Amino acid sequence: MKYATNNDLSKRLTAATEAKTAALNAFRKANSATDPDKLARLAERAAVTAAREDRRRERERVKLAEAKEVAERQAAADAAVQAEIDARQKAEQSMISRVIEDEAARKAARDARYANRKARIGR
Repeated sequence: MKYATNNDLSKRLTAATEAKTAALNAFRKANSATDPDKLARLAERAAVTAAREDRRRERERVKLAEAKEVAERQAAADAAVQAEIDARQKAEQSMISRVIEDEAARKAARDARYANRKARIGR
């Protein structure tokens, strides 16, 4: 025989009801707000959450500080590049003005030579 005991329907229903009641009581006990174990777990969970939030804020602060430092370095590099560009443009303008002045001086000397030659020839 497979089953040695005789479990009729009423016994099985009673056992199922008792099991459901026991499970419900265990659930109520686990969810009880005055349970010291649960209070300890809740306090521990709150502490972990607070620590996690503190670490997140610290990471954000470090990230913002790094971003600010990168922006400052980029601004300094941009300023240096702009200063170099300005110096090159100034040097180029200076060279252009010297070339123009030299060209004007050569023209003036040529014109003076031409005027002297005309004066000697008598025209």
